[in-house]
Amino acid sequence: MAKPRASLPDADALRALIDGEGLLFLRATPNAKGDALAIEDGKLRVRVTAVPEDGKANKAVIRLVAKGLGIAPARIELVRGATAREKVLRITG
Repeated sequence: MAKPRASLPDADALRALIDGEGLLFLRATPNAKGDALAIEDGKLRVRVTAVPEDGKANKAVIRLVAKGLGIAPARIELVRGATAREKVLRITG
């Protein structure tokens, strides 16, 4: 069975959440039923189906955020929150 497509908000709405230093603050939920990005109360919520082991969920979060922004995943770096739900990503270039 094919994976359902990820639910993504408008790329401009996502870009508006990036601060002047290129940092994006978010809350991640691993092991979800489906992949989704949502802006709730002015904050980014990321849900991924990947399990939180061996960095799989972090990689999935980066891939999904990159897809939502329309950029390459290589332009995103995990700055803080490798083992936490609250994460900070740096968007470069």
